[in-house]
Amino acid sequence: MSSPYEAAVQRLIDSFGRLPGIGPKSAQRITFHILKTSARDVAELTEAIDDAKATVHFCEVCFNLAQDSLCAICKSTSRDGSIICVVEEPKDMIAIERTSEYKGLYHVLQGTISPIDGIGPDQLRITELLRRVTQSQKSSDEIDLTTEVTEVIVATNPTVEGDATGMYIARLLEPFGVKTTKLASGLPVGGDLEYADEITLARALEGRLVYR
Repeated sequence: MSSPYEAAVQRLIDSFGRLPGIGPKSAQRITFHILKTSARDVAELTEAIDDAKATVHFCEVCFNLAQDSLCAICKSTSRDGSIICVVEEPKDMIAIERTSEYKGLYHVLQGTISPIDGIGPDQLRITELLRRVTQSQKSSDEIDLTTEVTEVIVATNPTVEGDATGMYIARLLEPFGVKTTKLASGLPVGGDLEYADEITLARALEGRLVYR
């Protein structure tokens, strides 16, 4: 069936519709909003997108989003380098930071193991995590990351894929004697950390469990 919109409008709707979490109706609403917005505001939006795409990359150490070789958290001298919290995506880091309870470092896997989607351990940042745990390293002139890692908190989402990824990581870390914990119950099964409230996340961090 042919589209009721002009080709340029439909192309914009289709582009927004390819974004995660954006359905057809949301894509239409965003498109209509953009078309009603002033040319100046649209120019600022496109410039911000272009600038972010050109300057933002992954932190050399934890694979969070960064504009320098290291992200702000890895650069910080006030963080506890002996603890690493493993999350799926950068947005999960932000959720945990909102609790103000965690003062260690992070490691972003950039996904989970999902055979259905063709994603295996090699497609994630698991090898880099093991390297951080097992080797003292100096990855940049900006920061010395030689603190011994004594605990890894696996904070993957409480989904089938997240749980499977967490157990896989725990098994890999077992021979090295590092304490490996997971978030306590209280998080909804099948949910995302991104949508958990600060109190629930803080309690899950405080009551984290040892992987067995």
